[in-house]
Amino acid sequence: MFLLYAATIWLTLFAAWTLVGFCYQDRIARTAAIALLATWLTLPIAGTSLMLMDPYLTARSISTPCGVLALSGMVWALLQESGHRRMRHLLLPGCALLVGAVFHPLMTAYALACVVVLGALHASRSLWIWTLAAVSPAAVAMAAILQALSAPESANYVHVIMTRTYWFLSQWHWYEWVGLAAPLALLATMARCWRNARPARLALARMSLAVGTAAVAVSLMFAHVNSASHLVARLQPLRSFQLIYVVMILFVGAELGRRVLRRDAARWCATFAVLVAIMVTAERRIFPASPHITFAHLPHGSVEENPWVQAFLWVRDRTPKGALVALDANYIETPGEDAQCFRAIAERSALPDYSKDGGEASITPALAEDWVAGVTAQTGLSTETDDARIYALKPLGVDWLVLERKAVTGFDCVYANEAVKVCRLPWTLVSSRSPASPRR
Repeated sequence: MFLLYAATIWLTLFAAWTLVGFCYQDRIARTAAIALLATWLTLPIAGTSLMLMDPYLTARSISTPCGVLALSGMVWALLQESGHRRMRHLLLPGCALLVGAVFHPLMTAYALACVVVLGALHASRSLWIWTLAAVSPAAVAMAAILQALSAPESANYVHVIMTRTYWFLSQWHWYEWVGLAAPLALLATMARCWRNARPARLALARMSLAVGTAAVAVSLMFAHVNSASHLVARLQPLRSFQLIYVVMILFVGAELGRRVLRRDAARWCATFAVLVAIMVTAERRIFPASPHITFAHLPHGSVEENPWVQAFLWVRDRTPKGALVALDANYIETPGEDAQCFRAIAERSALPDYSKDGGEASITPALAEDWVAGVTAQTGLSTETDDARIYALKPLGVDWLVLERKAVTGFDCVYANEAVKVCRLPWTLVSSRSPASPRR
């Protein structure tokens, strides 16, 4: 998995190097563009709850380089003078999008939209302003059709949706709006100054403006908290900003290298030392209780800094494989927990949590009922009485309980550290569950 993760990072940077090569001949500009992209790989994207690239292996780790490669392949095809050669070169973006769709259909759909808009802008070079103006109405019309055809939503599903505040622009903070407007303003300024620039550079800037404006228009018109249907909100059109951010960063990096850094080694070292320090400091503030780089969780007894991870590893090594565990519904948001996922580390089943499982339930309505039941049963577990815990958890078949260390309980807590303790529920002392019993 580590090798695959490293390969996806390399492929993303390679695809970006190819893409920026169609926009800049200067090798210094291309190098600066890729250096800046590598530095900002974990940059948050506006208010979408996405990073440019996840700091661990996910489906987006594969769809992201496929999307950038598709853009690069489309530019390459459009630069061909012969129609036959152009059609042959279209195989590259087609194959890249096909691979991306296997792993992450939604992100690949937005990459496809970028590729189609890029092709349309190139085909209407003399009338590009009209094409630019037509993209938003077309996107709005498609969203209106989807909204009209959407199925009714259950009360439980609406409850899940309300936890995804980043779907709705009305619930964003001011700085998230800046993250949405700044890339478009910057690209618009660049496009205006590049009237005599290379065609690929202009086409990519205009494509980003068209897609970004369309995504914002659709979100403003259809992604509302009080809408009768939330299908368009669920599709998260603002996720198309991932590729817009890639284009923006490449252009900013290239201009930085061409106009400021040039061939001065001292400027390169000073600039990227500051940029890297800012990113590392931000990441350490987000995850202060965990190592900056983690390769794997080793067997029980090895050194592990995060006390929550220590407890999860104890559960992995000392409980039956068929065990079902309950944690506070908001355990991932607890200070010091650092978004460490229980299931991935402990390799045990757990009731749904508010954060990660809420995201899954929000895009899969069939999971909403189970999510609501699980979150309701686990809310405030560390502050409840034992009678309340038994009342909530026994009907769900829970065997083990992970509580904060300060929680008051009379249960048999067989493991504890400075932050958390693991307790056996009373009925597990009477009958043990078969390791082969099925779990959700």
